[in-house]
Amino acid sequence: MPVPLFEEYDPGGDCGCPGCARRRRDLARARAIPLRDGGHPAARGARRALVLATAAGVVLSGGTGAAVAVSGPDPVPGPVTPGSPQGGRAPLHGPSRTGPVKAPAARRQIGRTTIINRAKLWLDAKVPYSMSLYWTDGYRQDCSGYVSMAWNLGTNEWTGSLDTFATRITKDELLPGDMLLFHNPADPNQGSHVTLFGGWVDETRTHYIAYEQTRPTTRKQATPYGYWNNATKYLPYRFNGITGGITPEAPAAGPKPVADVTYPGAAKFGAGANNEYVTQLGQMLSGRGGSRFYPQGIGPQWTDSDRLATQAFQRAQGWTGGEADGRPGPKTWSLLVQKRGKDIPPTVAGATGPPSLRVPPYPGAAVLRPGASGPAVTALGRQLVRKGFGKYYPTGPGPRWGEADRRAVEAFQRAQGWRGTSADGYPGPETWRRLFA
Repeated sequence: MPVPLFEEYDPGGDCGCPGCARRRRDLARARAIPLRDGGHPAARGARRALVLATAAGVVLSGGTGAAVAVSGPDPVPGPVTPGSPQGGRAPLHGPSRTGPVKAPAARRQIGRTTIINRAKLWLDAKVPYSMSLYWTDGYRQDCSGYVSMAWNLGTNEWTGSLDTFATRITKDELLPGDMLLFHNPADPNQGSHVTLFGGWVDETRTHYIAYEQTRPTTRKQATPYGYWNNATKYLPYRFNGITGGITPEAPAAGPKPVADVTYPGAAKFGAGANNEYVTQLGQMLSGRGGSRFYPQGIGPQWTDSDRLATQAFQRAQGWTGGEADGRPGPKTWSLLVQKRGKDIPPTVAGATGPPSLRVPPYPGAAVLRPGASGPAVTALGRQLVRKGFGKYYPTGPGPRWGEADRRAVEAFQRAQGWRGTSADGYPGPETWRRLFA
């Protein structure tokens, strides 16, 4: 059964629905609440400036509260090791405001849409990370406080207690609003971290949209499953108060599976083809090691992804020349439907095979910027065309970096689920790796 895809929708800044209006009001009023003594005067002054700037941005931009993106040299932040002390369990607004920690008297009920919308409040406000400060809603500004806020727990939990409010699930059961938790009992102050699951980036399920509270501020980005580091130690959980959407929704009605395993004929494949056999081909190739060729998913329309995946499978059988032209003939189709032959080998450093299966070393940001010229720019452009992002090139691509290169890279980055400075059109190491993988 195809894995459902989850797509984020951000409403316009002038949306007049009650939910968006309330979200803008909350953002404009946002301010941090210190733990005991009000914090250092300089910190209070910096926080007040942040609040005033945020509120002004809401007014001047028509109420969206979105921050202006600042271009950076690398569009994809590198792996982050949380390594930050985790605040212990605490009441809302911190120990100085209430008595001893008490768990909510009753389980709070909340829907998935509400969880994600609550998570976006901190994302829009760019709440700074802190284990000793509490935001205006009363929740501590660290990763576990963020999940406590999104789930509306009514107390500030930590990585050692969040699992008591949830139930373990499997990777296949993950839905937006669930969490991925890593608690390090040997040293909770180092390595423990938690993220909110926002949906899969694509049907390969190798990356997901993570909402998380980390330095310097709340962020949302495509993240390897389960995280950049300690990946196997992150466990999926579902809040016990979730209402609705307990299991993945059934996929929308589409073309019926092809029951006949007989080769449908060469006319069903190639440029301009759009039919259920192309979908079946993609599904079979993906199951034989070709999922990396489908960064935008498998569909009924023939693309260069289908050609490259077919060619990789053919070459895995030792075929060359016309036998490995990327168009499935009767022999290729027979091996796929009968699950025979050799699988497509994984991409590894130094592996033999066609250039499309090898990832060249990242040439550095300086050679992929305006004014740059060289073979790396040409190779980048050609790979973008192969991946289906060639519509921005009226001619070429060529060795001189141009606006067509930047727009094509930006489109590819957005297809990964990245936004803001992570999709500025300038390829960093992660963009390069995914593009050539």
